[in-house]
Amino acid sequence: RTGQLHDRSVADLPAILPRNALLVVNDTRVVPARLRLQKATGGEVECLLEAPYANGDSLTGHAVLYKSSKPLRPNAVLTVLDAAGAAVAEARVVAVPEGGRAVLDFAGLDGLGALLALAGSMPIPPYIRGGHADQSDTDRYQTAWAQHAGAVAAPTAGLHFSPWLLEQLDAAGIERVAVTLHVGPGTFLPVRTHDLRSHSVLPERYAVSAHTAAALQAAREAGRPIVAVGTTVTRVLEHIARLAGNGPISASAGLADLTILPGHQFALVSGLWSNFHLPQSSLLVLVSAFAGRERVLAAYNHAVAQGYRFYSYGDATLWL
Repeated sequence: RTGQLHDRSVADLPAILPRNALLVVNDTRVVPARLRLQKATGGEVECLLEAPYANGDSLTGHAVLYKSSKPLRPNAVLTVLDAAGAAVAEARVVAVPEGGRAVLDFAGLDGLGALLALAGSMPIPPYIRGGHADQSDTDRYQTAWAQHAGAVAAPTAGLHFSPWLLEQLDAAGIERVAVTLHVGPGTFLPVRTHDLRSHSVLPERYAVSAHTAAALQAAREAGRPIVAVGTTVTRVLEHIARLAGNGPISASAGLADLTILPGHQFALVSGLWSNFHLPQSSLLVLVSAFAGRERVLAAYNHAVAQGYRFYSYGDATLWL
């Protein structure tokens, strides 16, 4: 509210958060959704599943983002390779929409879980080792509360929370509940339009339990601050607030299709814990909508001057 900046440590969070705050986290779990494929000609194709487990463990009808020297063609049959380059399954191209996307049917294994266990790798961002995950990313690219598999990117604001920090928050009496938003590639695709009103974030699967809905409704009625851990949580909370309208918050699941732009009236979120985001991203737009563009730019300039680390494994901000 004052625009004043404070340089603090994540370990100070239990002392900084209001004692009556309700902390909301995203308990999605990142799956090894990046696959290496090979064409009949020997050319390699890298693909990222857009919504793993959207249709359960089925091997059919998977939308992917892909990179290839030449566009894929419908009905082409590709070989799925494991980390050692051995063939483990096949993929048939069902359709090739625009924008480097394709729809694939896989075959040769019992289900998607088996396929990803054999051939999948963690979809870390391309600015980390060129996107090539190693064994450490299997654990480090998950939050401490990751539970429900389905994300292709980590809700990175949650990566700061260790078991020790969660114990300190519990000891401070700060209540914590979870929502689920399976982060998809639409979250991190850049804004490519000059008019933000023309940009929309792709829908993402979410779920809010009856327990969490009741806690949110009670906090709202009591006027308690609701602090979202990350932009993904913010999107879910503001989506369900829109669904509720003037009525109570209730359990729900489906697709969150809300794009938060400047001018958005925040109905549930009154505090935001968030990483430092890429320029020209919908995430930076969301943070600016929450805290104000000039205030956010001032904070980011301060962070650059002080040597803060940006992006997925970087430092964080707390907007209150």
